[in-house]
Parts: sequence; C-alpha cells; structure tokens
Amino acid sequence: MISNSNIPKPKLACEIAADRVLAGRLTDNGDALEASAARELAPGSVVPDLVENNLRQREAVRAGIEAVLGSVAGRSKDVIAIVPDAAVRVMLVEFDTLPSDREEALSVVRFRLKKSLPFDVDKAKVSYHAQKFSDGVRVVAAVALANVVEDYETAFRDAGFNPGVVLPSMLAALGSADAKRPTLVVKVDAHTTSIAILNEDQLQLFRTLENSRGITITGEQLAEEVYPSVVFFQDTYHLNIERIYVAGLPESGGASPALAAQTGAQVQELVATSLLGASAGGPVPRWRMAGVVGALIS
Repeated sequence: MISNSNIPKPKLACEIAADRVLAGRLTDNGDALEASAARELAPGSVVPDLVENNLRQREAVRAGIEAVLGSVAGRSKDVIAIVPDAAVRVMLVEFDTLPSDREEALSVVRFRLKKSLPFDVDKAKVSYHAQKFSDGVRVVAAVALANVVEDYETAFRDAGFNPGVVLPSMLAALGSADAKRPTLVVKVDAHTTSIAILNEDQLQLFRTLENSRGITITGEQLAEEVYPSVVFFQDTYHLNIERIYVAGLPESGGASPALAAQTGAQVQELVATSLLGASAGGPVPRWRMAGVVGALIS
C-alpha cells in the first residue's frame, strides 16, 4: 500500500523480518511461487519500531537481501519490499464521503489520522485504500515515518534492487486469504501478533499486538490474544467468524484446536502448499512465507 513508483507489479517479493530475510519469485502465469530463499539475521540486526531506526546492522541486512534475492531474482531488479508490521501503523477510518480527487482525499485522510499517531503525520508516508459500504467509506490507511520507510528502501537499493512497492507484512499476507465470508487471519512473528478480520473481501478489523513470546506462543495463548477482537467483531457486525487462517507458526504449533474451540470456525494455514509451486518442500517452510506469497499472488 505504500508505493513510490508506477512500475508494473513485480514478480519478486522480499520480506525483511526481525530475525531473517525471505524472498520469492512468482511463476509467469502468476498462480504460485517458482523459487524461494531465506537467510537468518543475527539478533538485533532489525528492531522493528514506528519511530526509531529499524536497521541496526545495515550491512548484515543488505547482505541478507543480496543473498536471498540473488538466488531467486534472475535478471529482475524490481521487487515488492515487505517490512515488519511493527514499523507501520495500519488504521481503519470511516468517512461519510471522500473527495473524488485522490490528492484531496489523501489530505482528508491525513487530517483524520493526525491525532491518532505517535509521530507527526506531516513526516509520514501515507497510503490508503477506500472501501465503500452502506453508510459511507471505510479507509484502510497504512502510515509510516518517511525516514523509516526510506531506510528499508535504501537497503534494497544498496543490494542492487528497486523497491517499487513497500508493504507491511500482514497486509501483504492478506493477499492469500479467501475472505468472501467472515474470516479471521492471525499472523505471528518474532515480536508481534497481527489480527485481521475480513468479510466480503473487505477489511473490517486490524490490530497489531506486541508478542514477547514470538513463535513459541501456545495455541491457548494465541486464542486468548485473539478473543477480544473476535468478540468486538461479533458485537459490531452481528456475524460469526466462519474461517480462520493462521500464519507464522510451525505446523506443530497447536493453534488450530484452541482457535477452533473458541470460535467453532474452520482453521487452516494461510499459505497452501499449492501456492509454493516448485518451491514447495524447499529450504523455506511455508508457514514463514505468508508475506511473500500474499504479496505476489494478490
């Protein structure tokens, strides 16, 4: 949602996470990945944050990008850059109407966000997507300090690639979700748990929570974290969650029974094996690939 170019959508995506760099390349027909790669980062190399410098060991991050993209990119240099959820604030804001002119609408969105951010919105990059509903317009806004985004972009350029599109990890991952009916998506990473609820392919709730347990979080703990969001959705929209997608946890994580018991919904992994195509069974486990896969196949 944060874009700095009008280039066609790249067939490469690369995610910088707190603990690793991951990359994938889309097949020519666009239905799966044909290659993927990952490289671990030393602890403290990337410290995701809304206001502080994120890249604490720039050379290590640059080398990670160069290594993973170098192994999957071929001749391509344009890439979708995926950054940690903790580096971007995603907000849902409702309006009666929005100006038809996009620049005017962006000014209106910026004004509404002004008091809800821990930083000066005038120093931020803001991208938005407007969803119409019966009573007005719901805007999904992605906001990040310009210098934070530029730091990530510079790392890609230093590695020889052009980050034409920048996305927070969870918004990227939602590209894999079939959300025609009430759907909960839960994505865990090293420092956060992100929660999204969609219905009729529209985002209706989005939250990013601190998660000190990382991927060691148990199914019961995850269900406990998710529960307030589920109740809020049910009370607000008078609908029940029918499907749950989970990403970022090992298949043995045990989240499915707890989440199913809590909601009665079907639970499945966000990244289906079929989406990994030729890279299935490769060195990168599919539960880590939600951001890269979702960004490419959306």
